[in-house]
Amino acid sequence: MRSDWDQRAREDPHYYVAFGRRDQDEAEFLATAADVLRELEKELKRFPASQPASSRRALEIGCGPGRLLRPMSRHFGEIHGVDVSPEMIARARERLADLPGVRVHATSGSELSLFPAAHFDFIYSYAVFQHIPSADVVFSYLREVVRVLKPGGFAHLHINGLPKTSRAYTTWEGARVSAAEVREFTREHGIDLLSLTGIDTQYMWTTWRKPAAVRVRSVANAFSSEQAVPMSGRLACAAFTIENLPEACDLNSLTVLFDGAPGVVCYVGPRAQNHLTQINVFLPPGIRTGLVPAVLLYQGRRLSAAASVRVIPPGPAVPRLIALSDAVDLLSLSRIQSGMVKVTLEEAPSLADFHATVSGMPVHHFDTFRTDPLAERHEINFTIPDAVPAGQALLEIGLGARRLARTAIEVVR
Repeated sequence: MRSDWDQRAREDPHYYVAFGRRDQDEAEFLATAADVLRELEKELKRFPASQPASSRRALEIGCGPGRLLRPMSRHFGEIHGVDVSPEMIARARERLADLPGVRVHATSGSELSLFPAAHFDFIYSYAVFQHIPSADVVFSYLREVVRVLKPGGFAHLHINGLPKTSRAYTTWEGARVSAAEVREFTREHGIDLLSLTGIDTQYMWTTWRKPAAVRVRSVANAFSSEQAVPMSGRLACAAFTIENLPEACDLNSLTVLFDGAPGVVCYVGPRAQNHLTQINVFLPPGIRTGLVPAVLLYQGRRLSAAASVRVIPPGPAVPRLIALSDAVDLLSLSRIQSGMVKVTLEEAPSLADFHATVSGMPVHHFDTFRTDPLAERHEINFTIPDAVPAGQALLEIGLGARRLARTAIEVVR
């Protein structure tokens, strides 16, 4: 590629870059960029209005002699151009010498190693990938685009999307990349695919956004804010504080795996001004104790590096009465008018040894059902024995040898 494009640069760089006609003068050559500039500049509307142009950094892949760099430079505080041809770079350097914010570099033609990761706000390329004879090299460049693009940054790339009809490609009629391959690539690399036009043509354009980096800032118990989460029971729920959680995330699209087993995502909170969001996840049954890795997935795609959740054995269950009322008139509380009592117990794994007496008279028939399996919460309805007279009575309930309540009620007959 370098040899061919150096030769073209020596022969007639304006013709081989703009394809208009041979021996174009400077003004005519620069004017051929008008349509491409409109294509590129419309993508700049994606940047927030509050972000000043002077704070943005851009990269052109395959800048040639600098036809696009000059007009594009007005939108950025700093703009770089790279090209496989040192001859093209020499012409670009001469053409752009009066612009201090423009820098051009000769590269290997397959990577961008001279730039650090997350360096550019905007990356663009026109009529470059269509001249690369190897699809592997094209995809090497695309992986580099992902690497050097900042989180929240955009790329607008021209790719030859014609059907793959040739067995061999040259540095003029280069390799072709299908729309399906672009979709698969962006999906695999966690890139938002915002546009894909000109499918099955030589002028396929695609716009990408690199999502802001998602980070798990902390993991705690969702109920107590302690750093440990019991492996079971009503407190077996972890609260993740996440930076830059995608706003589209919901209970249907989020998955959290603990040692590979899915938990139950039950809550996605509002995003705070510091870009932090809380999600609550109940631990899966049978989880082990210790530091357990947790991985967040959005629509099956990994969101962030694994976080660690400190899982501890649950505390002993403490069965207790949390509510008592008339079974029909729930607002009547301890004044029992229907002849039936409703009680609610929590942390009661089994009701096999439940018992109750009213004024010392045993209750023989119970209607029970579990209302919350995590909290082991049960509701129990029973009828006051007929022999209990109207007026004040003493209700006693228990589980086996454990007394849960001894309270006064009023029986209305």
